[in-house]
Amino acid sequence: MNNLEQYDVVVIGAGPSGALASSLLVQKGWRVLVLEQQVFPRFSIGESLLPQCMAYLEEAALIDSVHDNAASLGFQFKDGAAFHRAGQNTTINFTEKFTDGPGTTYQVKRADFDKLLADKAQDQGVEIRYRHTVVDYNDELNGASLLVHNEQQQAYRVNARFVLDASGFGRVLPKLLDLELPSHFPVRSAYFSHFKDNISDKNFDRNKILITVHPQYSDVWYWLIPFSDGTASIGVVAQSERLNNDESSDVLNQFIEQDPYLKTLLAQRQLLTPARNIKGYSANVSKLYGKHFALLGNAGEFLDPVFSSGVTIALKSANLVAPLVDRYLKNEVVDFDAHYAQPLQAGVDCFRTFVTGWYDTRFQDVIFYSEQNTQVREMISAILAGYAWDTNNPFVAQSERRLNVLAQLCQN
Repeated sequence: MNNLEQYDVVVIGAGPSGALASSLLVQKGWRVLVLEQQVFPRFSIGESLLPQCMAYLEEAALIDSVHDNAASLGFQFKDGAAFHRAGQNTTINFTEKFTDGPGTTYQVKRADFDKLLADKAQDQGVEIRYRHTVVDYNDELNGASLLVHNEQQQAYRVNARFVLDASGFGRVLPKLLDLELPSHFPVRSAYFSHFKDNISDKNFDRNKILITVHPQYSDVWYWLIPFSDGTASIGVVAQSERLNNDESSDVLNQFIEQDPYLKTLLAQRQLLTPARNIKGYSANVSKLYGKHFALLGNAGEFLDPVFSSGVTIALKSANLVAPLVDRYLKNEVVDFDAHYAQPLQAGVDCFRTFVTGWYDTRFQDVIFYSEQNTQVREMISAILAGYAWDTNNPFVAQSERRLNVLAQLCQN
């Protein structure tokens, strides 16, 4: 085993939350090491960003790199979301929202987007080691000790005063420390791939993600995320009883053919890569922090892909935790519950209300209601744009009660 190494912060995972947190901390002068199990670029879903993300990227000095490379990497300008259900169409424009802040963002190929952020973090002074896997964690008196395997499966130890788990669906510390809890959501599967979409419909707006409700099953939905190079990410989400045992690409194409609107819109589609699937992706944990660690993004709780909240929650968690870790490293007293876990959870709970409302159709009825109040629509738009932490918005502060009242009005 190699000589012991010492860092101020070790971050597990080089995805968006890891890149953002490490950037913010290295800018404060701390020595930061990121350990990433995979090699970038690598495929990931979560391709439709929300405008709130842009504020977090700007604060970490990562935004210029995104803007400068958007065109060459096929990132698509995004200003809202479009919805289709049984012949009905409606849109939400994120620039018409209750909360101040960016109203536009991008739809990105995550392989390139994540590498872009990680590369910029390296430029700022973050050390990233790819194909290094954390296999054990031990609390020590003044920090934590990590056992790591490198690309050649050689073991070494790294000490850190604080550890951030940004491992996403890898959920490294929840597994090592037995923190995992089941999600309250039913087990669902997502089937997805990239296509050359060949969409010729002049009314189709590539500046918006398209979310389509299955014509027969209200709890089954599709995403269509266009990119600027004529390709698109297309996926379907369903509970397992709605699915068969066919190959993933066949399942995805069968579902596309079942919706008349998508069947026509995507009649000339060409599959670019074999479809993939993930099952049981929703997850939770017993706690978001410990004596010398905190969990970021999907390593903590992942809800559902329906409103593209995953990357926003990940970046919000990094944005919240970085200044607290900075203070902790300065030996100040930090209340991670009051200033990290509780505020992060408040926004997650707001998103949860609307995800739940989507699947039980309350929120679908709101979205497709034909006589919407402009102010209410702007409040809903703000949440769908990622501003789920703005408690000045009544639909954030009292999300469950407000959604119930609104759904009843729309259903009458």
